[in-house]
Amino acid sequence: MRIIIDMDEVMADAYWGLVEKYENQFNTTIDQEQVWEKKLRDLIPEEHYKIGIGYLYEPGFFRNLRVIKGAQEVIKALWDKHEVFICSAAMQFPQSLQEKSDWLDEHFPFIDWKYRILCGHKYMIDADVMLDDHAYNLEVFTGPQKLLFTSPHNIAEERFTRVDNWEAAAKLLL
Repeated sequence: MRIIIDMDEVMADAYWGLVEKYENQFNTTIDQEQVWEKKLRDLIPEEHYKIGIGYLYEPGFFRNLRVIKGAQEVIKALWDKHEVFICSAAMQFPQSLQEKSDWLDEHFPFIDWKYRILCGHKYMIDADVMLDDHAYNLEVFTGPQKLLFTSPHNIAEERFTRVDNWEAAAKLLL
């Protein structure tokens, strides 16, 4: 089975990375209960939005994200059993290309560079399974199994099979 796995919000905790950078810069705390069904722009004052989204362009942002709990162990088990590709729409943030590759080298050293797809759009991806946190990527995916990895921003999405964590992903795919 060929499996495509997204990086941000599936393997790497970009959402909370943004929240933490904002909290540190503005010496504030965003209530974790308030984040569900919201993007960063919904959680911060409008006049801070450009600052908040600017974190994505800062050197080191993608390189220093935390690994989502369970990702390393489950992806390694998937890697040993299936053909696994990591696919990230990274071109929007050009500095992220090297950072994402370096992050994978550190946290997922078993994933060879030939199985890393850093692209602008995922519509051309061909596989049996796609695991992603964005519905728009799953909408254009033509493979048979579309799995939505739960993230605060997608909690209201109901069109795809939901995977709340890596333990649930393992139950479906191993």
